[in-house]
Amino acid sequence: QVQLVESGGGLVQVGGSLRLSCTVSGRALSNYGMGWFRQAPGEEREFVAVISRSGGTTSYADSVKGRFIISRDNAKNAVYLQMNSLKPEDTAVYYCAADRRNSGFISLRLIDYNAWGQGTQVTVSS
Repeated sequence: QVQLVESGGGLVQVGGSLRLSCTVSGRALSNYGMGWFRQAPGEEREFVAVISRSGGTTSYADSVKGRFIISRDNAKNAVYLQMNSLKPEDTAVYYCAADRRNSGFISLRLIDYNAWGQGTQVTVSS
C-alpha cells in the first residue's frame, strides 16, 4: 500500500507563493498518476491539479490555471505543487492523492483516487 505525506503549507499573504511537497513511500511513485485536491471549511473537496505517471500530461482547475504548477520527481518519489499569486480563496487544506487505476491517462475525479495524505493547511491572509 502506498503512503503519502504532504508538507510545505503555512500562512502567506495575498500575492505570495508556497511550494507544497508530497512524499510517497511503500511503492514506486512512477506507478501512479498523482493529484492535488483541496478542501475549504464547509466545502466539498475539489480538484486542483493532476499529473500523469510520466509527468508528460498535466491538468488544472480553472481557478488555479496560470498560477499553480504541478510537477513530479519519480526518482525522489515526490510530487510538488508550486502555488503563486495566492488569493484568499486558495485557503484550504491541500491533499495529495494517488490514482488507483493502472492507467497512463489522468483523472480529475476524486473517486479514482484511493490513497490520500493527511493534508497540509494553506492560509492566505488579505
